[in-house]
Amino acid sequence: MEPILQVQNLNYIYSAGTPFQHQALEDVSFCVHRGEFIGVLGHTGSGKSTLMQQLNGLLKPTSGTILLDGQDIWSDKNLTRQARFRVGLVFQYPEYQLFEETVYKDIAFGPKNMGLKEDDIDIRVREAAAIVGLTEQQLQVSPFDLSGGQKRRVAIAGVIAMQPEVLILDEPTAGLDPAGRAGILKNIEDYRRAHNATIMMVSHSMDDVARLTDRLLVLNGSHLAMDGTPAQIFARAEELVQMGLNIPQVTRVFLELQKLGLDVEPVYTLQQAVDALSALKGGAASC
Repeated sequence: MEPILQVQNLNYIYSAGTPFQHQALEDVSFCVHRGEFIGVLGHTGSGKSTLMQQLNGLLKPTSGTILLDGQDIWSDKNLTRQARFRVGLVFQYPEYQLFEETVYKDIAFGPKNMGLKEDDIDIRVREAAAIVGLTEQQLQVSPFDLSGGQKRRVAIAGVIAMQPEVLILDEPTAGLDPAGRAGILKNIEDYRRAHNATIMMVSHSMDDVARLTDRLLVLNGSHLAMDGTPAQIFARAEELVQMGLNIPQVTRVFLELQKLGLDVEPVYTLQQAVDALSALKGGAASC
């Protein structure tokens, strides 16, 4: 099956030709398939946010190609416009971009720009609100009367109301308490299941990406340094640490257990840790 997104030899230079020139992305290539949940990792300044803005046509590559269903999104103005609807982008702290009088109008803004009929807009607004857990009553209030977590839900609903095939989120849980973070992550997974959507999520929470994602992309110094399953990536925990990245807490614990001489393999989820320790206990009991 053809990938929904193909990134080919992507380069992006900020302030090219000036003393402030900086290469944010260098020769980055990868494919994205329908239905995947991909985590995007990297230290501050590694190019994560720049890459996300390339994928839906907000930034034009200095060189290289981005294909959406096999078509170069910059080959035609209509394809660029379509990409911005088909590949939805939720910025970090998106609640600061809310501006309408009511929650309903804020969520409806994207579908209106798509030129949809009022009835279709209404259906999309209510479906998106339901996915992120907003009530009928909340649709009628000002978004500025809501809590921080609820504002985040409104902002995410405004993007998913366009029903993007690829939903990109830049640190969607930043600044939220544990309950708020869990709620937002559930909303994202609910949208994925409802629409068989592809999710790409930038995150500094290694525990979240270890638990939720099918695949990880690791950026380092403007390059794509790693591309693989969570098991493949976290098996290289020492390299991640050298890049200045955290690793899941449970992985860190098991690396220390290895140093103490215990015969355990690195794990990256709590359930894997429970299973590994149970097996270790069982093996010790049988000796």
